[in-house]
Amino acid sequence: MRKNWHNSGLVRVLVAVVFLLAMSHRAWAGQSSVPPLVMPGNQGSQNSTLELPTTPSHQGGSLNIPTMPAPQQHQELTIPARELREQPGYAQVTVTVTDPNGGYVTGLQKDDFKLYLDGQQRPIQFFRQDLNTPVSIGILVDTSGSMQPKIPQARLAIADFLDALNPRDELFLIAFSSRPFLLQPLTSDHDRVAGRLMILQAMGQTALFDAIIQGLQVVRHGHYDKRALLVITDGMDNTSVAQVDSVIAMAKKMGVLIYSIGIGDPNAGDSTLAIGPFVFGGNIERVDAQTLHALSLETGAKTYIIHQVGDGAALRKACAQISLELREQYTVGFVAPDASAGGYRSVRVESPTHPDDSVRVRKGVEVGSPAAYAAEPGAPIP
Repeated sequence: MRKNWHNSGLVRVLVAVVFLLAMSHRAWAGQSSVPPLVMPGNQGSQNSTLELPTTPSHQGGSLNIPTMPAPQQHQELTIPARELREQPGYAQVTVTVTDPNGGYVTGLQKDDFKLYLDGQQRPIQFFRQDLNTPVSIGILVDTSGSMQPKIPQARLAIADFLDALNPRDELFLIAFSSRPFLLQPLTSDHDRVAGRLMILQAMGQTALFDAIIQGLQVVRHGHYDKRALLVITDGMDNTSVAQVDSVIAMAKKMGVLIYSIGIGDPNAGDSTLAIGPFVFGGNIERVDAQTLHALSLETGAKTYIIHQVGDGAALRKACAQISLELREQYTVGFVAPDASAGGYRSVRVESPTHPDDSVRVRKGVEVGSPAAYAAEPGAPIP
């Protein structure tokens, strides 16, 4: 009887091992295919304006998650023709158009826009409606000690964010406390990123600036020419090596959309005591809204401020709104004159055919810096 029991237990163990190995192989093999690229010839001339990102000031009412557009399974990825994107001074920006009620305005054409560089109108030479354009996205999650009661809500919100993305989007995950940790390198396997959420643990201080610098360094290796960061934090930077000026300068140069969700009160006092990885007393709910706004404004993205995480409804709503916005934008390309002179050029985009709508775009472009474009057809995703 004892021998039969041991044999039965051994069989169960062997079955479990085989199952786990099969699931592991499936997860690592789950890379999505690279979408086909279309490189059109010439694409005409026109432009739009600048809007300061709005900030929801409180959490209230019922959760109203935006409806996500259905993925276009066979939609081709359109990028500029090689001769255009290799032309000195070529740059492109992401444009967001909203109506007076805050809804996204889609379906506009190139002739609906006008673009100005240093106040001078320039022809639009590349135009794309980003209805379902794949994006390279970095998710940066604050795991400092003050986030301890908020980690479960953050996991749920990010999981919803992942579910709403284009299946072809590539992602990476960084957790940051006293320093940033790359938990998941760039991958098109969204399940792999979701699995890493379970190891998020709160401890230590807040290296916000170092985390954003690392996020920008990782996302520059993304496969797609549209790139974004999502930063979730509840605090002020108190341990980074990088300074805020260098973070903003790098953001201006790269033009990556930097979306952020700040949890806490921007006006609260700061009287915390940090000993090693532990944070004691004081007000640990102050969030650096000023830096988050500056980064969003420079890059044409948006910042949300949530005073209390509560049950996480407002956090999930903000994540859903960001995912939706990435599907309701436009990409506009142009060539800056006198490219050999380099330097920073201010950008303004307007939509004269829709004068009541607001147009949001990054504040400017760094001419002469290496631009990021989609890889050639068949290039592997890391």
